Amino acid sequence: MSEHSTRSGSQPAGWRDDLTAGEDSLFAGRTYADNAETYRTLTYEVTGRIARITFNRPKQGNAITADTPVELARVVERADLDPRVHVMVVSGRGKGFCGGYDLSIFAENGDNPAAGPDPSEGTAVDPVVQARNHDPSRTWDPMIDYAMMSRFNRGFASLLHANKPTVAKLHGFAVAGGTDIALYADQIICADDTKIGYPPTRVWGIPAAGMWAHRLGDQRAKRLLFTGDCLSGKQAYDWGLAVDAPPADELDERTEDLLQRISRTPINQLIMSKLALNSALLAQGVANSGTISTVFDGISHHTREGYEFQNRSATVGFREAVRERDEINGDWKRAQFDEPDTRR
Repeated sequence: MSEHSTRSGSQPAGWRDDLTAGEDSLFAGRTYADNAETYRTLTYEVTGRIARITFNRPKQGNAITADTPVELARVVERADLDPRVHVMVVSGRGKGFCGGYDLSIFAENGDNPAAGPDPSEGTAVDPVVQARNHDPSRTWDPMIDYAMMSRFNRGFASLLHANKPTVAKLHGFAVAGGTDIALYADQIICADDTKIGYPPTRVWGIPAAGMWAHRLGDQRAKRLLFTGDCLSGKQAYDWGLAVDAPPADELDERTEDLLQRISRTPINQLIMSKLALNSALLAQGVANSGTISTVFDGISHHTREGYEFQNRSATVGFREAVRERDEINGDWKRAQFDEPDTRR
């Protein structure tokens, strides 16, 4: 008999072995070459069977820059190819998960766009080029806008299209573009007081990822996007957007429990389950939703009302313009829904 046949079945729960374990492993004798690559917007670490991706611009609320989608896709690919990794978790360092796009580059710094954190001179994501394309006094090229925003979507969608499971761990705030990232994850777990939503639908924004209806269904997605209201983490759980919403001081423990439970499943089983379930989700038209939403997001910046918001941001500052937009709806500082019955 071969060495494989004598070993097979000789130990309890041998199917829980790591993919690299045993002399019959496809990876036997191969040394994993740890990559020392560092990133501008996030950190990457593998502990046991878990790849940990952490947004790392806490002073800026982990706001999205031109680097974010590229770096996210890069580390997702690293985790996908790593035979040690069974599951990935994406979280944010500091007070929240992600506060959305660093819109001050375009909305507030139109006269000095090079002040943005990630200039990419001469490309479609060059802040100077994008600021010019958002100048109300100039002609708007929607496809220059689309070239930038579709690139962001492709990077964020790496969480959905990765072979292995992805988990988004939310705390503090996950708003605007931050939800474009979180809603692409296979599982969302959040603190019960997390603020989750897309307030820019009130003016100057449409969720470019187009994932809300796919995650919440038609009516509840429209309830949020027609108003720009935000959910608390507890409400997100009640509505089925999150798989768990523990108190903030229990979020780490509950997330680790979920990750450990997933990581006990063989990688090939995880991949097959995800591919089978994603086939139904993708058949709903995720790609079409993303394309349409990305185009409409660009259009929303170039309406009369969009220009008014942009000019107001340039006059009084982006934070003040956002306060004026959101305070009347009661969620300038907190989620619209603290408890389910506040809808009454």
